[in-house]
Amino acid sequence: MVADANSRSLCSFLDYLRIEKGLAPLSVSAYKTDIFQFSGFLEKRERLLLTAQRSDVRDFLQQLFSHQVDGRSVGRKLSALRHLYRYLLLDKKIDHDPTLDIDSPRQWKVLPKALARDEMEATLAAPLTRHSANLPSKTKESEARAVRDRAILEVFYAGALRVSELTNAKLEDLKLQAGYMLVRGKGDKERVVPLGKSAQVALAEYFSHARPTLAVRREEATAGTSIGIPSPLFVARGGRKLTRQRIWQMVRAASAASGRVASPHMLRHSCATHMVENGADLRTVQTILGHADISTTQVYTHLALDRLRTVYQKHHPRAKVRGRNR
Repeated sequence: MVADANSRSLCSFLDYLRIEKGLAPLSVSAYKTDIFQFSGFLEKRERLLLTAQRSDVRDFLQQLFSHQVDGRSVGRKLSALRHLYRYLLLDKKIDHDPTLDIDSPRQWKVLPKALARDEMEATLAAPLTRHSANLPSKTKESEARAVRDRAILEVFYAGALRVSELTNAKLEDLKLQAGYMLVRGKGDKERVVPLGKSAQVALAEYFSHARPTLAVRREEATAGTSIGIPSPLFVARGGRKLTRQRIWQMVRAASAASGRVASPHMLRHSCATHMVENGADLRTVQTILGHADISTTQVYTHLALDRLRTVYQKHHPRAKVRGRNR
């Protein structure tokens, strides 16, 4: 049993701390708590403390960060694991130390949360699905809002936009026939992002059937910039500019269809993650996201590797350990 083997390794290490190192009971107890937590993490992977890999240690620490464990506590747990594996190495129970070359916790970043592809599809479809199901209160304006919200979600996902980039987008920024739009990001830096076919179709529907209805009370909203003020790409009732709060509310409501509570930034992360999973190079993803430094973009490779490992374990015929031939 994995649990029994891990328990024996842990007990041996704790005896070493008490007898040979002479540590106080509270210190030994702290080591026990931290390593027992890692042991439980390994057992879910059916792996022993003696056979843990560097990827296991890194994934364990990343899980702690994702559960909002502070950096000091994560650093303490990493230190406990370093002491454990140094002992096991000196005692010749292992031949490599999986904690070697693990970055200091202060250099770590929490991996961005992303929706799975089926969750993303459910989120994109939610505005129109919800509107169709709500027959008693259907109005021309409610239909226009549903079409607009679908277009907003498609643009978020297609172009990996930040919420401020979407609310500040102007009609003149969209080049629908060419399949791209101009985005003004942080520091007023401009970038061009492509829009896939789904986003183009949703936007065309928005311009044909939704925007004229929503902008009916504001002449310049349909006439362009007749008074010299650039018209917003997405409008609320009366042609008003959508607020960040309204966008957040809409995304949360749409994502409920997937069983998740998503934010606009999660749609941005989902775009980047799914592109990397499908083999996109980091430079391209960096350009679409508008990252100044590619090291910021590299965080998505960890998500893609997790997905790669999961698919490999599920589908490769030799991925799982089998009984040795005799």
